[in-house]
Amino acid sequence: MKISIIVTLKKAVLDPQGKVIKETLENMSIKGVNSVRQGKYFEVEINEKNFENAKIKAEDLCKKLLANLVIEEYRIIEKI
Repeated sequence: MKISIIVTLKKAVLDPQGKVIKETLENMSIKGVNSVRQGKYFEVEINEKNFENAKIKAEDLCKKLLANLVIEEYRIIEKI
């Protein structure tokens, strides 16, 4: 089963890279972007047929390696 994992900074954590991206967009005359939050995207193939079992393994990956739980949060999405 293929799943997507999206890791982003928690809302309370300042995102300096997102701020630079937003400022660069403004400097490029791209208007209407209120804010940018930068993150990480992973596609993982897990040897499971059931999404709930795959999600449990993906959560373990996030907690042990992919996300810094002090400042980041993650979402796991089933790929169709």
